[in-house]
Order: sequence, then C-alpha cells, then structure tokens
Amino acid sequence: MAGIQKYVAAAAVAVALIGAPTAAYGVSPGKAAPASGRSAHVTVGSVHATPLSLATIAPTARIVAPDEHVVEPGGAEFWLTAQGKHWTTLDNPDPQFASVVDGNIDLHTPGVSAHVEVTAEGHATLSGVYYGGRGTASRVTVRTTAGTLHGKLLELAGNPGWGVWYVSADLPAHSDDFGVRHIVVRDTEGEVYSRLDLN
Repeated sequence: MAGIQKYVAAAAVAVALIGAPTAAYGVSPGKAAPASGRSAHVTVGSVHATPLSLATIAPTARIVAPDEHVVEPGGAEFWLTAQGKHWTTLDNPDPQFASVVDGNIDLHTPGVSAHVEVTAEGHATLSGVYYGGRGTASRVTVRTTAGTLHGKLLELAGNPGWGVWYVSADLPAHSDDFGVRHIVVRDTEGEVYSRLDLN
C-alpha cells in the first residue's frame, strides 16, 4: 500500500509540472527617424521548478546563423552577417545594410541605433543595432510619442558584441507619424545593456 501511495504522489507531481506555464518571448522589428504605432508586447511566463518553488525565466536574444532570414509579421525581413545588419521591407524590397565594422560605431561603448520606415498604409517597422553592453541582452523597449513598443532581439552565435532589435506597429488613428524618444536594451538581470535617448 505504501508503494501505491508513493506512486500516486509522484504522478501528482508530474502532472503539476506538465501543467505549469512556460516562458514565451514574442513581438515584432541605423539612424534616428520619426515613426508611430500600437505596441507589440513581450510576454514572459514562468516555469514551476517544483510545485512549491517558482523560477522566472528571462528572455534572451534569438541566436541566428549568418544569412538566416527572419520575417516579422508586418513583412520586414532581417538577416545578420559578420559585417552587420541587413533588411528589407514590403515597401522597400531592395536590401539595406548597416555596418558594424566600418568604424561608425564603437563596439566597446554601449549604444543603440534606430531606423524607422512607415508604409503608405500606416504600418511602421522600427529596427536598429545594439552593441557594447555587458551581460546578456534580454529585451528592448522603445518609447515613442504614441506609446511604448516591446521588440525582439537577434544575435549571431559567439558573443559578437552586437545584435539587432526590431518591432513593427500600426500608426494610431488620426496620426501621420510618431517620434522615437527613447530605446533601452536590458540584460537578463534587468540592468541597462545599452540605450539611446533622442529627446
């Protein structure tokens, strides 16, 4: 009978673990420019290590292979090479490029670049390069005149010292555009990895 009770207790723990919520990191994508939109959001769940203890999982950048293309919901496409960030948008299908090796940025000093493109239909794609921070980049927040956006991060393997952030959004009703005010990339501890303050 004791053996059966132990088996039932173990099964109950397994069911509790299987039913626990998991972490999810989702949202949509350099020079400063105006833009606008409704926010996309990062959702961070938590995993129960045991039924009695709660462990928070901090998101990290998505690691991609060189030239691996990532498409955001609005249709923009991003890929990274050792030389920098490459991207296209639906309105601008010709590849664009932001170098990380031409001397325009110092990979040893924390910084963030920003590029904004808005389609005729009012869809905005915001993206840029972040670099030079300490720790592991975890999330990006973009504050604009129309609200706050939460984006995704991409990096190449091997800790290159830089990565790409991106988010997409639609312009708010009755607005032609919005201004980017502040971009902050945080690490897995919640500390500032790098930032850009425009106003």
